[in-house]
Amino acid sequence: MTTEVTYDSTARAFTMTKGSWTNTYPISDIQKWIEFYRRQQERFPAYAAIYDEDVRALEKLADSISS
Repeated sequence: MTTEVTYDSTARAFTMTKGSWTNTYPISDIQKWIEFYRRQQERFPAYAAIYDEDVRALEKLADSISS
């Protein structure tokens, strides 16, 4: 399942969508969520590949806003 992350610069928030699940967070929390999904990979190695897509999508957004 594909993870999509979009950024709303006006609201200073990002929305993460995966399948039918979606949620919006303040952009100031993006590093917290990257770290959360990395910990999930460590805690649940059988599902590490699933969380990898989340980490990559969040890191891509973080890199694009810091550039």
